Amino acid sequence: QVQLVQSGGGSVQAGGSLRLSCASSRSTNSYNCMGWFRQAPEKEREGIATIRSDGVTKYADSVQGRFTISRDGAKNTLYLQMNSLKPEDTAVYYCAAKLSRYSDIYWGQGTQVTVSS
Repeated sequence: QVQLVQSGGGSVQAGGSLRLSCASSRSTNSYNCMGWFRQAPEKEREGIATIRSDGVTKYADSVQGRFTISRDGAKNTLYLQMNSLKPEDTAVYYCAAKLSRYSDIYWGQGTQVTVSS
């Protein structure tokens, strides 16, 4: 059974930084892919960062150069370091994981990030 438990988030002023964590019940090395999504009010959920089992990362244009996805196999934890935050980054952030290319997506519970101007 896969469980993803998020922590971090909160409120910060524009230009500030936050780090989100996502603790997994399984080794992060066991996943085909892990990632972070976000959903702003009245908008669809969007993928913003992914990391494959081989370590290759990919970012949405909106966060490229400001956010960094990483994982710690020893701690079974996925991270999202968010720097130079903007008000438009305000959203509920979700971590996600897939065991294989065709498996279901497992989701964390979500955490609110609010950036004030």
